[in-house]
Amino acid sequence: MRSKQTSFDIAYRAGVSQSTVSRALRNSPLVNEETRLRVQAIAKELNYKVDKNASSLRTQLSGTIALLLFEDPTNDDSLINPFFLSMLGSITRASAKKGYDLLVSFQQMSNDWHADFEDTRKADGIILLGYGDYTDYEEKLVQLIKQETHFVRWGADVKGLSVVSVGCDNFQGGYQITEHVINKNRQHFAFLGGISIGSPEFLDRYSGHCQALKDNNLKVDSNLQIDAISTDESGYQAAKQLIAKGIKFDAICTASDLIAIGAMRAIQEAGYNVPGDVAIVGFDDIATACSTSPALTTAKQDTVLAGELLVDKLLQLVSGEVAQTQLMPATLVVRKSCGS
Repeated sequence: MRSKQTSFDIAYRAGVSQSTVSRALRNSPLVNEETRLRVQAIAKELNYKVDKNASSLRTQLSGTIALLLFEDPTNDDSLINPFFLSMLGSITRASAKKGYDLLVSFQQMSNDWHADFEDTRKADGIILLGYGDYTDYEEKLVQLIKQETHFVRWGADVKGLSVVSVGCDNFQGGYQITEHVINKNRQHFAFLGGISIGSPEFLDRYSGHCQALKDNNLKVDSNLQIDAISTDESGYQAAKQLIAKGIKFDAICTASDLIAIGAMRAIQEAGYNVPGDVAIVGFDDIATACSTSPALTTAKQDTVLAGELLVDKLLQLVSGEVAQTQLMPATLVVRKSCGS
């Protein structure tokens, strides 16, 4: 007796994957019309019927969210940026409130983290955290979209792809904190942080910083901008480069708290007083920002709200609802590093 035909038989005949067969049989718009018609014709020829019970089992929710966390260079063994440690806690709590378990996976950019979590029923959706410039992994985002995987990401808005992101209004934050320092009667501003298109969040912070200077009739001096990644060592080295230039400055705005903390160490080692000689401000409001000497003025990103938004928007997608990209405002946190 001839065995019952399966979707794998159709896939073999059509020269496509089994997942493409599944999408074609449910008229998914992700399958082009020629392929869809070919698959459906073969299914009809083989008298293939969709097993409703099996289909229901495949689409059964797992009650789990996958959090893919990208490893960062750090001074300890955690390989997690302290900002994302705080975010990790908020996402865990937000998931628990919704009755979901959280599966955390640490990834390298080269890893195949775009593997199909949903088809293997590991998770109902994915949160991408700490991945920075989306152009580095755009092909994987495209693959996730093709697989109809439910996912959201933390970071700047993704241009040209239907990707839901949650992030900070970095331009507004950069503008706000720079204007605060301007109001402390500082006039010669340096900026530490990478500003290439490969660092979209840092670039937006720098753009806001520059706009605040221009709006207050102050000079934007490109010689006082030094690239740095988000580590205190990078901030330390950038500040040393800044000092070596011999150009007058009385304020340093940075792209992150870690950069600011490293810069403060270099400035103080060089014999400058903070904030008397040089005001220094950060961005993020990580836990150690209030423990520096002097305590660091910074632009706070609300990690509690961020975690809630990421989980809420992902679960909207899982339930078939429409979710939109959202930017949160940064909030000024005033401490002692730019004067009383």
